Amino acid sequence: MSTPPYELDGNQRDLIEDSARWRLISMLFECPVDGWRQTLAVLAAEVPDPDLREAAAAAQAEASEGLYHSLFGPGGPASPREVSYRKGVESGGLLSELTGYYNAFGYDPASLEACDHIAVEAGFVGYLRLKEAYAQACADSEHDELTADAAGHFIQDHISAMAEPLAARLDQAGVHYLALASQALVQSAKQSLRKK
Repeated sequence: MSTPPYELDGNQRDLIEDSARWRLISMLFECPVDGWRQTLAVLAAEVPDPDLREAAAAAQAEASEGLYHSLFGPGGPASPREVSYRKGVESGGLLSELTGYYNAFGYDPASLEACDHIAVEAGFVGYLRLKEAYAQACADSEHDELTADAAGHFIQDHISAMAEPLAARLDQAGVHYLALASQALVQSAKQSLRKK
């Protein structure tokens, strides 16, 4: 493989920006523990989307472990797990499919959440977008195409199944940063599928 050029073209910059956007969405759905606020602030500064920046700023004031668990824990108003939104799908098969995706692309999330948690899934899309940008920078069209296809299918088959129902539930929950994050999730999924 050749050494990538130092100058990125417009498409590569767009992919890196999209990667940061997906990673920020992912972080907004994580439990706010050690170092979360600092990392969130740094990443938000890199994303030009004003709604996501607003979500990150609101998270600095609103987010807490207790709030996170009251919303997403047992009996909470919203489930962050895809399996909750996929009626009639065998959960073991779904989790196995997700693990297969992650293993195929070398994705090892730092999160301790289940593999079908929205933070893990959105983080995976961000990871794929970064891999796609790298493949383009290396002029590796085979990996570029493979990664782009995987991201499109993953968004269509997994994230789209839960994005809108999760957003509807979080809009009713009264937590501004998560309402904005879920709206950004829906918009990012739709935008990615239009490009496909």
